[in-house]
Amino acid sequence: MSGPLSLLEAHLICVALVVIDLGARAFRIRWLLAGLGTPVGFGHAITLNAFGDAACAVTPLRIGGEPARLAGMLRAGVPASAAFVAISLEVIAAWPVIVAVMLPLAWIFAPDWWKAALPALAATAGRAWPWLVVIGALSVTAWLAARRLVRSTPPRLGRSIRRVRVYWRRMPIAPILASVPMTVLNLASRVGVLVALASTLPDPSPLGVLMVGSFMLLYAQLVVATPSGIGLVDFGFLGGAAGELGGQGAALLFAWRFYTSGVGVLLGTGIALRLYGRAAVVRALTLAGAAPSRPA
Repeated sequence: MSGPLSLLEAHLICVALVVIDLGARAFRIRWLLAGLGTPVGFGHAITLNAFGDAACAVTPLRIGGEPARLAGMLRAGVPASAAFVAISLEVIAAWPVIVAVMLPLAWIFAPDWWKAALPALAATAGRAWPWLVVIGALSVTAWLAARRLVRSTPPRLGRSIRRVRVYWRRMPIAPILASVPMTVLNLASRVGVLVALASTLPDPSPLGVLMVGSFMLLYAQLVVATPSGIGLVDFGFLGGAAGELGGQGAALLFAWRFYTSGVGVLLGTGIALRLYGRAAVVRALTLAGAAPSRPA
C-alpha cells in the first residue's frame, strides 16, 4: 500500500461498495424470480431487499428479514409460493459460494489473524468480563424471545405444497448459475468496507487479517441473537477482531456499522414509511414467518 487513504477517499469507496452490494443482490433476486416466470422491476428488487435489510437489522436472529422481503414481493405482484421458492433458491445457491470463499481465506490468513487478534481479544475480555456477562444474558433473552415469536406466529404465505413444487420444477439452471457471481460481489463488497475504512490508518493491519476479521464480524451476526449482533460484535470489533485500529476504534466502528447496517435500515425504513405508513411498519416489525435466513 502506497500510503493511507484520506477519509474522503475511504468513504467514497464505501459508498461505491454499498451501491455494488445493493445492485448485485437486486440482480440476483430479479433473475431468480424471472426464472420462476414472475419477473419484477429493478426498483421492486431494490425495495424488497431494503425491506429485508431493515427488518434483519432490528429484529433478533434476523427473523424479520425474510417476512419483510416476502411482503415486498407480494406487493410487486409475485405469488406467495414463487416468492418462497425464490428466497429458498437464493439461500441454497449462496451458501456454497460463501463456504467456497471462506475456506481458502481461512486456510491462508486465519493463522495470521489468530496471532494478531487472540491476545488483544483475551486481554479485552479479561478487563470487560462483567460487560460480557450482561451482553450474554441479553443475547440469551433475545434468542428465547425470538424463538417464542417464531413459534407463536402462524404461517402467512397461504401456499400449498403442490404450488411450491410447480415453481421448483419451473426454475431453469441458468438464473441459479448467474446468481453465483452476484453472491461473490455481495460478499466482496461487504467485506471490503472494513478494509477501506482501515486503510485510513497510518499503520493498518495486514490485508489478510482485515479480510478475515471483516468476514467473521459480518457473519457472526447470523448466529448472535441480538439485532445485528449488537454488543458482542461491537466488542469483537473494538477488542481486536478487526485488527489493530490505532486508537480510532470508535470512529471506525461507527462508520462500519453505518455502511453495513445503517444504510439498509435507513433505506428500508424510509421506503416502507413512504409506501405503507408508520402503523404498518410497526406491525411488520413484530411479525416473523417460517422462512429461510439470508446469508447476507
